[in-house]
Amino acid sequence: MVRIGIDVGGTFTDFTLFDQTRGSTHFFKLPSTPEDPSEAIESGLREFLAGLELDPQQIVYLGHGTTVATNIVIERKGARTGLLTTRGFRDCLELGRQARPSIYDYRVGKPPPLVPRDRRFEVAERIGPAGEVLTPLDESSLADAVQALADAKVESVVICFLHSYRAPEHERRAKAVVEAQLPGVYVTLSSELNPEFREFERMSTATVNAFVGPKMADYIERFRHRVQGAGVTVDPYTIHSNGGLMSVESVCRAPVRTCVSGPAAGVVGAAEIGRIAGFPNLISFDVGGTSTDVSLIYKSEPSFTNQRLVAGYPVKTPMLDIHVIGAGGGSIAHIDDAGALKVGPHSAGADPGPVAYGRGGLQPTITDANLCLGRLDSQTLLGGRMTLDVEAARQAIERAIAHPLGLSLETAAHGILQIANANMSRAIRSVSVEKGYDLGQFALCAFGGAGPLHAAEVALECAIPVILVPREPGTLCARGMLLTDLSSDYIQSCFAPATPQSWADTLVIIARLTAEAEAWFARDKVPANRRRFKAGVDARYRGQNFEIKVDCSGLGAADFDRVIERFHAAHTLEYGYEIRHRAVDFVSARLQAIGTVEKAPQDEIAGGGSLQEAKQGARPVYIDAQRGWVETGVYWRAKLPVGCRLDGPAIITEMSATTLLLPGQWARVDQFGNLILGNAS
Repeated sequence: MVRIGIDVGGTFTDFTLFDQTRGSTHFFKLPSTPEDPSEAIESGLREFLAGLELDPQQIVYLGHGTTVATNIVIERKGARTGLLTTRGFRDCLELGRQARPSIYDYRVGKPPPLVPRDRRFEVAERIGPAGEVLTPLDESSLADAVQALADAKVESVVICFLHSYRAPEHERRAKAVVEAQLPGVYVTLSSELNPEFREFERMSTATVNAFVGPKMADYIERFRHRVQGAGVTVDPYTIHSNGGLMSVESVCRAPVRTCVSGPAAGVVGAAEIGRIAGFPNLISFDVGGTSTDVSLIYKSEPSFTNQRLVAGYPVKTPMLDIHVIGAGGGSIAHIDDAGALKVGPHSAGADPGPVAYGRGGLQPTITDANLCLGRLDSQTLLGGRMTLDVEAARQAIERAIAHPLGLSLETAAHGILQIANANMSRAIRSVSVEKGYDLGQFALCAFGGAGPLHAAEVALECAIPVILVPREPGTLCARGMLLTDLSSDYIQSCFAPATPQSWADTLVIIARLTAEAEAWFARDKVPANRRRFKAGVDARYRGQNFEIKVDCSGLGAADFDRVIERFHAAHTLEYGYEIRHRAVDFVSARLQAIGTVEKAPQDEIAGGGSLQEAKQGARPVYIDAQRGWVETGVYWRAKLPVGCRLDGPAIITEMSATTLLLPGQWARVDQFGNLILGNAS
């Protein structure tokens, strides 16, 4: 009985395996294959299982996270998409909102619409805001529009009519006509994908889904074929943006829900590991090869958002609130036109990768800088399966950075890391301090291949007192696949002043959403004893523009006053104040359906015998301009004894990551194998 989690990243593909029979957890990673991510999945499965002498037939669960949908949008290599919309709203997708987040920066522009104007067609029909039919659907107008789609040779169609979240019949009729006249074309209905108000965001979300749908379906088919080729017989699952699992069939219907698939698994894993380790308040700090993903976890609950930008396009769907910046091990260091040193957001990725990888990379990266400063070992990457070229990294930094700026090699390499750390610290503050949280009350959960390498300096810069580094942190996103449940979100807009009667009406809508969720459970064969529901309502003070999610689980028709109290409390937590004399409006009813699955336990470990046994030697490590090169002990993490204190400076190595411990800092291993780092008092 084996359970496997897989995370497909831009640089590496990570695996975590839990052997239920032996009660043991194993970790593995190998370079990603960007041209076909499923190729690394198959080869990794074969190599991983062979090394453990396990039969693929023993696999009872396989979950995976992927960035395929996001990459399709970033690269704008999706399907040739067409749009059907209400007459007069053809340009809604391009006009968007009047928000100007960079109002004084003339260089900032909007991304081009995923559906150009010549493939956007209007249909004569109109639904009112209460769901009333103002203009019946004109069948001839619809037929003309569908013919225009056929003439445009579209591969995918998005249908978004005004106020269809209230009455979806016109959209459904349009879908039937499209499918009849354009067989094989991928179709997305906004009323099915996101039945909420705000026309532009609903249209944008549905358009992103239609744009990535056909290619995502192709990838899923290749993925299924690859895992079957490796001997796996169970149906795989994919983690979606809210941190839950969904079947591959659900992914094909709504691929937009996987836009932060892999990073979401890392946040889920960090929250569970932190809860058991005694750190309910965490900043998850995931530094991979191409990006840094940070998120806030408060009282063991990750932060959620209902909307975010994906490559500049608004996507409105429930997801974990993860802030992503272009700072990872492969982020390229360069000198800009003004002569200033910059790091990222462009990345060398997996191919060609950093210069030290020896695969044709010519531009220096963060990984190259860490290697030049002795923080990374050239022989221990992936447990010794991958070696790095130190001299090539030195020459690249000298040629591209140090010599043009008149700096020493050490100063240039350390400058690269200082800039990267500053960018990472700014991202952490954006999800914490800027939202009213005190970082002194949090621990930094560092993972990803490069997270533990940067955590010590970032924690000092952000005044975070404690660092938590899970076992094999470079594979935590894959491990998160083994710590999450199946889930699906349902929503229905229901504008009404908050009264006991409107609360009763909202409960009726929640009951209807529950019936939809029960049908989903039945399709995915989730046993009745593993089904759970979380009900909620979006509410706001009258006159406000945006709403807040209020947990309503367990509340009945007689609990209207408790709903209002919970809203006031949620508003205070979000904004720091409440307005009790102001009337409250209900906006939407929500339901999260959760199908619990068996999870890999966090087993206690025996640890090594002594620090001396764990020590692998020593090497010079460049700390900073004041301390320069310092002789630093190098330790193999698996041999560190539980509970014993290790004082810095030190380098702690393992298969998937390297942890840097600065002078004046200490580390210990807890009973679960987590590294706990702190500053000497």
